[in-house]
Amino acid sequence: MTDYSKSFLDSLCLKIKCYPRFSITEIEKFCWMAAHEHKHGILPTEYDIREIDEDLYLQLLQKFKANNS
Repeated sequence: MTDYSKSFLDSLCLKIKCYPRFSITEIEKFCWMAAHEHKHGILPTEYDIREIDEDLYLQLLQKFKANNS
């Protein structure tokens, strides 16, 4: 498992909160979007099925859930 730095995860969390129509109730979707953007350099399209960095996705999700519980 890739372990990302706290500052990197913090910066991505801030970026996620600035995504259009951000909603904490759809945090899985927004963490997936950030992981996709990090790996491919662009936000996903509606039916984009390219692989993402699953370790990054899970760490972002864990960070949001820990901060909002």
